[in-house]
Formats: sequence, structure tokens, C-alpha cells
Amino acid sequence: MLKTAFYRYINNFKGFTREIWILAIITFINRAGTMVLPFLSKYLKENLHFSYSEVGWIMVSFGFGSMLGSWLGGKLADKIGFYRVMIFSLFTSGIGFLFLQFVTSFVGLCIGMFSIMVLADMFRPAMFVSLGAYAKPENRTRALTLVRLAVNLGFAAGPAMGGLIIMGMGYKGLFWVDGSTCILAISIFAILVKEKKKPTIVGEATPGKSEVVSVFKDKIFWIFLFVSFVTAMIFFQLFTTLPLYHHEMFGLTEFQTGLLMTLNGLLIFALEMPFVSYFERKKVPKLKIILWGTLLMSFGFYLLLINFWAGILIISMIFISIGEIFAFPFSNAFALSRAPMGHEGRYMAIYTMSFSTAHIVSSKLGMEIIGHFGYQWDWIVMGSFGVLAAFCCIWIQKLLKLEQLQ
Repeated sequence: MLKTAFYRYINNFKGFTREIWILAIITFINRAGTMVLPFLSKYLKENLHFSYSEVGWIMVSFGFGSMLGSWLGGKLADKIGFYRVMIFSLFTSGIGFLFLQFVTSFVGLCIGMFSIMVLADMFRPAMFVSLGAYAKPENRTRALTLVRLAVNLGFAAGPAMGGLIIMGMGYKGLFWVDGSTCILAISIFAILVKEKKKPTIVGEATPGKSEVVSVFKDKIFWIFLFVSFVTAMIFFQLFTTLPLYHHEMFGLTEFQTGLLMTLNGLLIFALEMPFVSYFERKKVPKLKIILWGTLLMSFGFYLLLINFWAGILIISMIFISIGEIFAFPFSNAFALSRAPMGHEGRYMAIYTMSFSTAHIVSSKLGMEIIGHFGYQWDWIVMGSFGVLAAFCCIWIQKLLKLEQLQ
């Protein structure tokens, strides 16, 4: 039985082109090298001694940069091609991370984080367009999943290595490694992959209802965007408030925090593909799976109210990770399923922007709650937002039934 499950898992990785594998490898290198992010709030608070509010504003700048970068990356990929955007993005953001270590003022870091994230997040939409160009038509959905797995495996390896680098070289070492891996990854891509024009039909979207003329008139989609925003907002606490909590409440080292982040990445890598395949075979409605995901994330944060036993951090991370496995892949699929033919781009652009907005709100809201009321209230607020998102999923299910009757 285990042998059959293993072969079924392996079969999911067959049939990809050489370029897709190279894309997955450079994505892994890039994400494994992104060691600054899980420790950024700790670096700002403990090394540079900023207040919770100031850390929140720097992370807000990070989010606004991400939002603008995502929009610019999509626009430029259409105008000058994804290949040039990808090379420009990773090369310049790599240089930016190398210089960021020398910036220590509040205003300088706000400007620096904003600028670097504009450059870095231009990569994401361009990379998604490249999947449409390099993947076989029948493999595009799995190619996207492969790259997502590379991202999570990179996040699994990166934080643990980052913790060791901090202990051995200090925080400065993170910036050197982060910048260098960006430049290394895109150099491998430029040498091994030749530019290819994207096909006329980039993806295989499931058309939404024909009467949905504009994304701004799609009520169901906007309620769903709120659900996506909330799940992303509470999930991003993993990279903003939780690393601080680990140290301040339980005295964890950077390496131990890195291991907890690694647990998240390994769970995603090991379980996401089997779960996605199982739910697709059983034809479980996407919204039902997203609803389960939001509730599991909520429960993971409510568990953090148990603040006298460090083991609860592992249990909480498991619930949050499984919630992520349920919520994020199927959120992407549901967003695409709402798009009428020819409107896929604008639907997915707005969907992606909801994550950037969540990053802005997550960091600032979490830091302000902690600064004024303490960590316990932050877990209560985030858990309750997840429950609210679950009720919105139920609301969407009812609206969909009414829509099908019309």
C-alpha cells in the first residue's frame, strides 16, 4: 500500500519539460535564499531596536512594495516579455538585498524595503506567464503546483539555514546569502533557458457565468476576495509576529524558530500534492475545502492562547500548515473558475493583489495589537477573523446555489 502511494506521488512529477524543471530549481534556490524574511521582524526589533509600531510600518512598506511590484510585473511581462522581467527582477533585487544591510534608519528601511519588494515581486507574475510558455498545455496546472512545491521546499530549507547563519555570522550574513542566491538563481536561468514567446492562450481557465461582464460586478468574487484576504492576513503572522513571540515568550533561538518554519515547508511539500489529487478525484467542492482551511488556521491561532508549554508551537504550526494546504491551492482554482473567457488576467491580478494587501494589513495590525494589548489578543483577533472567513464561505455557497437557479 505504501509502495502504491509512493508511485502515485511520483507520477505527479512526470511529463514536465526541461525548462519547467529549471524554473522549479531556480525558484527553490531563490526561496531557500530568502532567509531575511522570517527573521526580519526580529532583526528590526532586537538588533535595530525599533518599536512595535515602527516595525509594523516597515512591514507595511514591504507590503506596498509587493503590491506595486506584482502589478508592474504583470504589465511589463505583457509589454516586453516575461523573460526580461524575470532576469531584471531577480538580479536587481539581489543587489538590493546586499546593500540593505547597510541601511539602519527608520525612513531608510521603509524606502529600502519598499524599493526591494517592487523589484523582487515583479518576478512572480512574470514567472506565472513563463509557465504558460514553457509547460505543455496538459501540464500547466501541475507545473504551477510543482513551482509552488519548490517555493515551499525552499522555505523549509531556508529558515533553518538562516538560523544557523545568524548564530555563526550574525544578521549581516543573511543579507549576503539572500542577495547572492537571487543573482545565482537568475544566472542559472539565463544560461540554461532560452527566451520563448508566450502562446496566445496562456492558461486553461474554467469559464465563469456568461452574464458576468465585469469583475467589479461579480459580487460572489468580491466576497471570495475578502476570504482570500483574511486567510492570507492571518497566515502572514507566521513571518511577522510569531518569530517575536517565539523568543519573547519561550526564549527560542533563531535556529529553533527556523526549524518551526521548516516544519511548515516540509508539511506543504509532503502533503499538498496528495491532498490536492485526492480532493480532485473525489470532486469535493472547492469552497468546502477552503472553509475547512480557514477553520484549521483559526484553531491553530487559538491554540497559541496556551502560553505555558512550548510544545504548543509545534501543534499550532501543524494546524496552520494543513489549513494552508486546504485553503491556498483551491482559492487559486476558485478565483480562476469565476473568470469569464478572456477576463482571466484581470481576475487573477486582483486576486494576487489581495495577498499583497493582506501583507500590509497583517504586519501593521498584528504589531499594533501586540504593542497595545499583548500577544494573547492578537491570537484571539486572528483566530476570530478566520471564523468570519468561514461564515463568508457559507454565504458564498448559498449565493452560488441561487446563481445556478437563475
